[in-house]
Amino acid sequence: MTKKLNQWIIVAVLIAMQPSCSSFGYNPFSTGVNEQSRTPQNAIAYACDEGKQFYVRMQNNGNDAWLIYPDHEVNLTKSTDNSNRFTSGVITLLINGDATTLNDGEKVAYTGCKAQVKK
Repeated sequence: MTKKLNQWIIVAVLIAMQPSCSSFGYNPFSTGVNEQSRTPQNAIAYACDEGKQFYVRMQNNGNDAWLIYPDHEVNLTKSTDNSNRFTSGVITLLINGDATTLNDGEKVAYTGCKAQVKK
């Protein structure tokens, strides 16, 4: 047999054996790790206008709201004048159903935010 024919036979055998790998649950391209949820544990995801999103984890019997950005977290405490307003002095989160807003400093950073229900 020629070298070229031997190479074709090897390729054909490998292709023929590929379906048998899946029957044994072996996948050479898999890392073996299932993808984890991107939502932080015990947090509520909020989807906002312009495709923006953030997460909130309520703590301390609802008196603190941990605001979770992709790169850092901020603790917001419940305002004494409004049960749905949480603030750090600079950042203000107003939870108001489908009209939840997040002001980051003097600008309104996130508008039209809606809590996302886990499925």
